Amino acid sequence: MTLKREVVTLLKKLFPILYVKYRYKTLFGKKLNLKDPHNFNEKILWLMLYWQHPLIVTCADKYRMRGYVKKCGCIEYMPKLYGVYKSTEEIEWDKFPNKFAIKCNHGCKMNIICDDKNKFDIAESTKKLDYWMKDNYAYHVYEPHYAHIKPLILCEEYIETDAGVFPDDYKIYCFNGEAKVILVCMERQDGKLRLEWYDLSWNPLDIGRDKNEQKAKKPSCLDEMIKCAEKLSKPFPYVRVDFYDKDGKAILGEMTFTPYYGMARYYNEKGNEWLGSLLRLPDKYPKHYK
Repeated sequence: MTLKREVVTLLKKLFPILYVKYRYKTLFGKKLNLKDPHNFNEKILWLMLYWQHPLIVTCADKYRMRGYVKKCGCIEYMPKLYGVYKSTEEIEWDKFPNKFAIKCNHGCKMNIICDDKNKFDIAESTKKLDYWMKDNYAYHVYEPHYAHIKPLILCEEYIETDAGVFPDDYKIYCFNGEAKVILVCMERQDGKLRLEWYDLSWNPLDIGRDKNEQKAKKPSCLDEMIKCAEKLSKPFPYVRVDFYDKDGKAILGEMTFTPYYGMARYYNEKGNEWLGSLLRLPDKYPKHYK
């Protein structure tokens, strides 16, 4: 059964549990188990629906997370910040360096990368930013914490290696304050994103969409990444802490609480079940988002 877009939007806003069950059944062909969740997807969806802690809103906010990161003693890993703006009218384009990244703080895939300001289209970028600033990312699928983030535009340093390419991305999966798994994202520069999974000892794990080819390099700053990730993850049953490896220097990207909005596909179901076994759900529900 396929529902009309208007009905789906209404479900997201008024009956989120029904919507999540409907989408899960549509994608996987089986009922979602929220009463006794076992696999990783089920537990992420349970947390998304029931564990609505206000601190999640702060840490999912790509700007306001900086205050939390500073409190945890990890501010040295954040990229340089050139400016923060409430609207595109406030942006001081002339003050940016030749290379920079400009983004919105309240969702995903709201990034514009400038590698040469002389060729940068300010008008087109302004148009994109204006659209994103009005967009409620929480209801693209259903990730409710994004609805409580006040939209801002921020400009940060352009991150590249000495070879002039995008650095590899190391996403550290933390369960109840402990780092357990690392997802490596490679080859972004070529548009052929490769994903590989490893444990903390750099043994490959075949739990992703594709079989692991063991091509990712272990970063020299991995211990720093793990240490910082565990500091940041202490209050949460689960959070993914993302870093870039810039020629041996760890740079903190963001904190993610609902990877693939709780409906990821894995190389095999055993991987989904194993990840789920690492996540211990809380006994008590916190106060809801404010």
